[in-house]
Amino acid sequence: MSTPDSRAKEVQATRPDEGGRGSRLLDLVERAGNALPHPFWLFWILCGVVAVVSWALNASGLQVEDPSSGDPVGVRSALSADAVRDLITGAEESFVTFGPLGTVLMVMLGVAVAERSGLFEALARRMLSGLSPRTVVLGVALGGVLGKFLSDSAYVVLIPLGAVAFRAVGRSPMLGMIVAFVSINAAGDANPLIAPGDALFAAVATEAAQLVDKDVVVRATDNMYFTTVSAFVLAGTIALVVDKILARREHHLTPDADLEAAAARQVVAAGVDEATELRALKLTGLAVLGYAALIVLALLPASSPLRGEGGAIVESTFMNAIAVFLTVFFLLIGAVYGRFTGQIRGSRAIPEFMAEGVRSIAPLLVLFFAVSQFLALFKWTNIATVVAVEGADFLRDLGAPTLVLFTLLIVAVALMNLLITSGSALWTLVAPALVPMLLLLGTNPATTMALYRIADSCTNSITPMSTSFMLCVGYLQTLRREAGIGTLVSFTLPIAMIMMVVWVLLFFAWYLLGIPLGPGAPVR
Repeated sequence: MSTPDSRAKEVQATRPDEGGRGSRLLDLVERAGNALPHPFWLFWILCGVVAVVSWALNASGLQVEDPSSGDPVGVRSALSADAVRDLITGAEESFVTFGPLGTVLMVMLGVAVAERSGLFEALARRMLSGLSPRTVVLGVALGGVLGKFLSDSAYVVLIPLGAVAFRAVGRSPMLGMIVAFVSINAAGDANPLIAPGDALFAAVATEAAQLVDKDVVVRATDNMYFTTVSAFVLAGTIALVVDKILARREHHLTPDADLEAAAARQVVAAGVDEATELRALKLTGLAVLGYAALIVLALLPASSPLRGEGGAIVESTFMNAIAVFLTVFFLLIGAVYGRFTGQIRGSRAIPEFMAEGVRSIAPLLVLFFAVSQFLALFKWTNIATVVAVEGADFLRDLGAPTLVLFTLLIVAVALMNLLITSGSALWTLVAPALVPMLLLLGTNPATTMALYRIADSCTNSITPMSTSFMLCVGYLQTLRREAGIGTLVSFTLPIAMIMMVVWVLLFFAWYLLGIPLGPGAPVR
């Protein structure tokens, strides 16, 4: 079996020469991005910008009509007594209820035990031992695309695992983090599995379509065929871009020696012989099967408290609280593996591992405070609503041919997504305008939903406004102190742009061929 050192030499030997125009442009993007203030201060600066813009828009009297309620909506000035009062009194709640905060903290409690017991390192080493440094990219990309089923928990679980996988084959663990992040973030809406977000998208689309046709119903499965094919196409696209373009710049992602050594110590189970490790992995596998069996048995009764209203599975306690079940899962498998390899001796080890896990993400918690206050301010001003409605009205008034209109819609929503990075929030804002408009033009709401998925996904991986983007920056900084916004953008930008082109072309081919988007969901 080849060693990580030999594989690192293989990467070096096969790396294309640097110096191309594209590489120099990405170097410029990296330098420009890293010249920005620390993300913590950047979001406070953005708060000041939003405050001034909201004051100007408020003074202009700009108003739009909320498509769902018909009520007028105007921009509220952040430079007012009401804003100061509301934002100060709500600062604590904005931070504590900030979406990723609870998920990251909870899941990390379990992930820390599985990671520090050496389980992740052992799995990655055994699963990837027969792979070359290049094929590992496709494996991590597929894992990220399929892993979006875990919702926000996917970032906490798969970004560190991407680092472990790349380290195991002698490639930069930072590049592994980036591949995992962009696969979840930019390609996650192509997940072939039905997740809670699909049910939410379908419900919003149904409500929007029924504004003009009471008989229209959009189902969570209406994009299933398209997203299933898209998942594998996009994973392949990510792998191709990484190998053909980003591999030339992989040496830019060299971790700080002390941080890399510390990270390696955290995941290497020292002194575990082959037979002990294999036995521990088998017993851990049995624990996984037992845990899965218990959940399935608990979900079987239609009246189960883990199900939702009317016995629903997708919109259920289980799916809505998936972070809880993931925490228990990782805690269980880490404890079993660590117990049988000797990495966990006594009951004190588990809470100590959990505490180490929380300490390792302390920089993220500091960053989340600034991000949560900015998003609270942005939401309070109503700028998000005005931007979304004005953009939707612009598309509606163009009267362009169908494919041109689709292209403009994708571009407009992608640009909006640079500011409003919550997929469900932006869909809730634009669907009441876009779905009825396109339905009146003969476009199936399922098609509009598919177009939105394309537009909503790709630009998430290049905007600091995305909380998951800043989460990935935080993870990169655990391996390299100087890593910043520019570091991440310079690697995600080529992937995002090429992936959007490929996905749009795939959709246009799908549309022209008239292939159904899902069961009973014609594309036109």
